Amino acid sequence: MLTLEPIFAGVETGGTKILCKVVDRAGVTLAQARFATEGPLAAVEAIASCVASALTASRRLAGVGVASFGPIALDARAADYGRMLATPKPHWSGFDLHGALARRLDAPIVLDTDVNAAALAEQQMGAGRGFQTVAYVTIGTGIGAGLAIGGRTLRGAMHPEMGHVRLQRRDGDGLPSACPYHADCAEGLSAGPAIRRRLGEGVGLQARADVFALVSDYLAQLCETIVLAWSPQRLILGGGVMDTPGLRASVHEGLRRRIQVYGPQSAVAADGYLAAPQLEHAGLEGALWMARRLGADPPDGSGPAAHRP
Repeated sequence: MLTLEPIFAGVETGGTKILCKVVDRAGVTLAQARFATEGPLAAVEAIASCVASALTASRRLAGVGVASFGPIALDARAADYGRMLATPKPHWSGFDLHGALARRLDAPIVLDTDVNAAALAEQQMGAGRGFQTVAYVTIGTGIGAGLAIGGRTLRGAMHPEMGHVRLQRRDGDGLPSACPYHADCAEGLSAGPAIRRRLGEGVGLQARADVFALVSDYLAQLCETIVLAWSPQRLILGGGVMDTPGLRASVHEGLRRRIQVYGPQSAVAADGYLAAPQLEHAGLEGALWMARRLGADPPDGSGPAAHRP
């Protein structure tokens, strides 16, 4: 009887692009694709096409990991597991992402948020190696945050939405929030669209010291909330906004000032506590890690496969 070689697929859905990668047990890439985030049905077909290109008569798809933009339902025991919740992305609200992929791929599927998956990947193989609790924050078109705890991710009534925590506006900052839902949230005041409103199109953050200082302070406030709420041993800041020279160091200094001598001051003050990501596509790598773990979880169900349907 022929034993089929197991292969694994990872998918990362983002606000502007979707990544798909298929690997074998050794991690060798068998297929990969990148395409624009448009309608969900087209996305599912493109993912299925990428996976199909890696399948042969001697291979079977053993697991699929999906790192999705949110909000998305993540309770594997609920009927709406893997269904997109209300989102401004056209045609995605209410879409059953898990069900659509399961019908096309005929394989076990595990889902998490893109930032939770990124936190998991950085903990396992990136800037968070050796730490039990690792938080990952991306600051780009939006702001999202995820937490990995010993190979698992934080999820509860839903998943973390740290990008929408309320910040204290600095005096004189009357710019309307770029978030359609909240007047003073981190995303509305300091993500990419908010920065463009402050600077105008095509102007880099480093060109305006006053705006640089404002955004740095807002991101330091966000990091303070994460530190006090989650107490991560390593806090990783990624995303396009964090490519601004000097911004990460400025945010770290602001975080040190805000924490001062309270509680986790010694850990937060350490060089490297607020780190850059080491993985180019952390969400995708986290999705692949989840896919490979689908058949290798402990019997108590404490690993990622506990969330499969």
